[in-house]
Amino acid sequence: MLIDTFATLGKIFGAAAGDGNDCTAVSSPTPLDAPFDEFAKNLGSLAAEYYRYNGWFAPEFVKMQLRSLSMMLTEKNLQEFAAHYSLANAQERDLRVKIIPAGNIPLVGFHDMLCVLMSGCKCIIKHSSKDKLLPSAVVAILKKIDPSLQDRIIEEQDGERLDFDAIIATGSNNTSRYFDYYFSKYPHIIRRNRHSVAILTGNETPDDYHALADDIFAYYGLGCRSVSKIYVPVDYDYNTFFGNIIDYCTVAHNAKYSDNYTYNKAIYLMSDAQILDNNFLLLKEDEGLGSPIGVLYAERYDNIEAVADKLRGMKDDLQCVVSANPMPGLPTVGFGKAQYPGLMDYADGVDTMEFLQCINS
Repeated sequence: MLIDTFATLGKIFGAAAGDGNDCTAVSSPTPLDAPFDEFAKNLGSLAAEYYRYNGWFAPEFVKMQLRSLSMMLTEKNLQEFAAHYSLANAQERDLRVKIIPAGNIPLVGFHDMLCVLMSGCKCIIKHSSKDKLLPSAVVAILKKIDPSLQDRIIEEQDGERLDFDAIIATGSNNTSRYFDYYFSKYPHIIRRNRHSVAILTGNETPDDYHALADDIFAYYGLGCRSVSKIYVPVDYDYNTFFGNIIDYCTVAHNAKYSDNYTYNKAIYLMSDAQILDNNFLLLKEDEGLGSPIGVLYAERYDNIEAVADKLRGMKDDLQCVVSANPMPGLPTVGFGKAQYPGLMDYADGVDTMEFLQCINS
């Protein structure tokens, strides 16, 4: 059973996300057994230097992803996940499932790999050129934890076109049209652009705002779970919002983020668009969902139920809705929770495990 394997990996992720020299700072109060402590230290070192490979992958955000996965991969969570899908007696299958992740945030394809392996299938991974070293290191660790995975995880190299029976591919709306056409004859999950929003009531505490800032700025807004728009009451004062997110001014230290912020500011100024600017984030009132990097859209409302109804009509474009209160019919999470999905929080709302279990070998 792979529960022990992934639970061990979760502890390694947690240790690698720790700060300082204590590799157990996040995962547990007791040290990891050798050689797992060495795996954690090496993974932590790679996380700290990964920005040299991809300028978007700042150490704090790579460690945030490792921490998120560590919280997901507890033995209890994995057992509940396995029980939900009756995986206790799952047999290995010759079914080969290819994964093409987007590469927008570190290890974005990990959950797909977990599902493929837990379903008993073989996994073929085509790493994104934007995120290759870290996933490959994780695959190597998995194979060392559980040698039986040696032949069940295959990393497709550049130029290779390995045979497969089903595919899970993620890309932009434009890329997804290509995927739909090219992979139409295979059982498939094709993911497109999704966006996340937050609904404010005006009664938020400073802690709520600080948590919301994590939801907005994590991964510089590149993830589908990154909040790209806020809904605010009709009489809302944006100075309240700006005053409570000032700690995230450090995002402007990233050259890629700063370039996007500066470019979008110039475009808006030349077009006489109405924007608010705090020198690291542009706020623009707009009915759209997906804002550019360095920009946050906002929309005023006078009836919160009307907002919920409107969002239900846009459900196919939403990944999650951040709100202090549950919103029936919407994938709602609390402030600061957007970047910490659980095992059952599927991208695009498509149940990957159900899809895999329904494929005939």
